Amino acid sequence: MDPQDTQQAGAGADPQAQGGRDPGTELMLAFQAGDESAFERLVEQHSGQVFALLTRFLGRHSAREDMVQEVFLRVVRARERYQPTARFTTWLYRIVFNLSVNETQRASGRGGMSLDAGTNDGEDAPREWADASVPDPSEGIEREDVVQAVRAAIQALPETQRMALVLARYEGLPYVEIAEVLDSSEKAIKSLVHRARETLRVRLGPLLREEYA
Repeated sequence: MDPQDTQQAGAGADPQAQGGRDPGTELMLAFQAGDESAFERLVEQHSGQVFALLTRFLGRHSAREDMVQEVFLRVVRARERYQPTARFTTWLYRIVFNLSVNETQRASGRGGMSLDAGTNDGEDAPREWADASVPDPSEGIEREDVVQAVRAAIQALPETQRMALVLARYEGLPYVEIAEVLDSSEKAIKSLVHRARETLRVRLGPLLREEYA
């Protein structure tokens, strides 16, 4: 995966060409122009989404809070070179994905991409995350063995499949936008999501049939 997630805003169409500029893009451009309060509003509006996405991708990982902070520090570092060529959340989710892959590779001992070095450029770090109790994909399943199986099955998916599934199933993103987040094609994303669902169906089918029998 190309680590240059903070240098481009994805491969999507300019939001202005889609009937008005995206609110997140407006705030990022205001921040780029020197409005420090715009950054605070971005953190307030999107930290919960970032935390939720990290939770669904990584599970209840102890580093989630630190990773939310790192996501927004990357936003700060990208301030001058930001280009609004996709929705702000598309760009933000791509940063989240790259950091998530980083963390899973580090945890598995595979090394992987290193986090950007540097300071926070004088900005205060984000302090509080909304959705701190965001449910994971196993919510609503009562048996602990089934809960653990669901979590394990999702965590065992290849990273790109896992993120495509999470964005489609739990974030409700259309395939075309997921393709922008993952720097892929809509056709490839459809295939990834299909394969992820089939894998989960095979792995979890007997347990879920028993749970809901």
